[in-house]
Amino acid sequence: MHARLVRSAAALVVAAAGTLTWAPAASAEPSEPSPSASAETLAPDAGSVEITTKDTAGDALRGAVFLLLDSAGQEAGRGTTDAQGKLIFSDLAPGVYRLKETASGSPLHEVVADQDVIVTPGATTRLTITDPFKAAKVLLQAKDDKTDKLLAGSTVNIGSGDKTLLMLTTGSDGTASGELPINSRTANEFWVRQVKAPSGYDIHKHAKEFKAKPGAPVNVTVTNAKTAITPPPTEKPEGKPTEKPTTKPTEKPSDRPSPGQHGEDEDVPAPSASGTPTADETASSTAAPAPAGSLAHTGADATPWLIGGAGVLIAAGGGALAMARRRRTDNSTDDGSA
Repeated sequence: MHARLVRSAAALVVAAAGTLTWAPAASAEPSEPSPSASAETLAPDAGSVEITTKDTAGDALRGAVFLLLDSAGQEAGRGTTDAQGKLIFSDLAPGVYRLKETASGSPLHEVVADQDVIVTPGATTRLTITDPFKAAKVLLQAKDDKTDKLLAGSTVNIGSGDKTLLMLTTGSDGTASGELPINSRTANEFWVRQVKAPSGYDIHKHAKEFKAKPGAPVNVTVTNAKTAITPPPTEKPEGKPTEKPTTKPTEKPSDRPSPGQHGEDEDVPAPSASGTPTADETASSTAAPAPAGSLAHTGADATPWLIGGAGVLIAAGGGALAMARRRRTDNSTDDGSA
């Protein structure tokens, strides 16, 4: 109370010296205490991320570089794997982070795609990262086996074991390219088999084998032989085939049967008792036999011979008949006189 009275009196003295002005005096009462910093809520427990890096063959990868980003895209950590392929990010606030591999640490391996990582309070999140081997670069060529000319339109399958891994078709320049997956540091074995030959060429039926390494280029060549050209068969002229001419008789054949042949209604004369041939037998014996397979002579060229032969036969037959009758008469006379 005494302090308040002293300060009030001092204020009145100052006012008397000049303009009288009322000014509230500062209070000596202590103010309310402010909240202490020790009363703030403590931060939650931190977490960590442990990474183990290896390749597809199971070998640890040393020197792989990783970057860890928080949910705001800010860098929360960066590091490189050790000889065992391990890397640890510690003292991380709980939340979702983005993990990026920026280098594999090996010329034979590829980096993996980015992925999210969840950090939980007081726990370690463990991840295994498998870096694949770099693919082998394949250059395919199709060639003529004689001239080495590059051929378009050759289709091949490339694979390993019983699996087809790649199909390639050569373009207008006779080449094609692709990538083959590799699963080991050493050379991998593959086969190539042609499934379609270029136009005008025979297909190459046998498979070829080759080797490829991670990230290394390899050339594969398939050769083809030209298809043998078979000459087309000679075509026969269109139209009817030439017919063999048939000889037609210029005149009607004679109604008389040829020698040695008899009509159906004609009686065959019996041989003479005296042994003398009859006129018909004489005609048959004198007529020349027609050659086998030839046509009978008919027409006007045979008529004179037939007439002449008939006359000779008739005359000879008449003479033979007269002689026979005469012999019979002489025999009768001899028998009567006896």
